[in-house]
Amino acid sequence: MAEKKATKKAAEVKETAAKKSTTTKKAAAVKVEKAAVAVNAENIGFKAGDVYQALAAAEKALTVKEIAKAAKISEEETLLGLGWLFKEGKLQSAEDNKIVLA
Repeated sequence: MAEKKATKKAAEVKETAAKKSTTTKKAAAVKVEKAAVAVNAENIGFKAGDVYQALAAAEKALTVKEIAKAAKISEEETLLGLGWLFKEGKLQSAEDNKIVLA
């Protein structure tokens, strides 16, 4: 009789360990990946337009973070758009790391 109880307990321990193992594996398997920014001329051109519109609507100098929030795009996309607009001469730097339309 004692033998059956010991075997039953060992089986329960194995089941519990197996459940914990799969739970850990599931948690480790679920990774939140950041959305990749498509780097091509068309996409960057659209982001530059978003940045330009945000700056035009604000009518004042904004930081990169403020521009991203106003344009509803990521900071990485904002930087790509800013680079495009700086190259075209449509932006100028203001004090305190702010950017304004030229």
